[in-house]
Amino acid sequence: MAGEELLAQADTLRAGRRPFVLATVVRAQRPTSAKPGDRALVLPDGTVEGFVGGHCAESTVRSQCIRLLGTGQSALLRITPEEMAEKAEEGVVTVGNPCLSGGALEIFLEPQLPPALVAVHGDAPVARALASVGGALGYDVRPADPLPEDADAVLVASHGCDEESVLRAAVAAGVGYIALVASRRRGAAVLEALGLPPEAVHTPAGLDIGARTPAEIAVSVYAEMIASRGAADG
Repeated sequence: MAGEELLAQADTLRAGRRPFVLATVVRAQRPTSAKPGDRALVLPDGTVEGFVGGHCAESTVRSQCIRLLGTGQSALLRITPEEMAEKAEEGVVTVGNPCLSGGALEIFLEPQLPPALVAVHGDAPVARALASVGGALGYDVRPADPLPEDADAVLVASHGCDEESVLRAAVAAGVGYIALVASRRRGAAVLEALGLPPEAVHTPAGLDIGARTPAEIAVSVYAEMIASRGAADG
């Protein structure tokens, strides 16, 4: 696959919210079949599109890329023909692969993970602030009606307009973070009407930072979302 075709394929994967790793050869010590600048895309199922070396190098790249897709962290992969235990330090992973026919490779592995998909429901000032602040944070912000299939978070700020149906759909879909912008009393009433436990929906939404303006409320909601994600990862 030519370089331009490979980059076009990468753009297609990003547009489809499909994760992959971009692998780029940055150094090649002869004898190797790869040369600096060679690239490949590695998909979660182990598919390799492009070229970063022969079968032996490709197998090492594949296994390391699949590992990095789980962490989201980039790394420099060094492959040597010596038999040695894998060594990782400060973003550099060194792997001995006796299968290589001499030479050595250094390949930069860059995971490309889709941004968090945040669905926002409502057209009030707070809802508009949630959309703009989410965009500034680099999230993929979309309307919550209809609910995107792979939404990571659902934020409801519609002042009671069609909120119950959106919340019900989000809970049924198992969305990781669901928030309802409402007073404590109204939020509790909505959950009771839906027959949901308090832990199912974050309401009042956001961390208590003394937020007053729509933008400040949006910041508090995203701060709570980030904190919730960190707690889940922990």
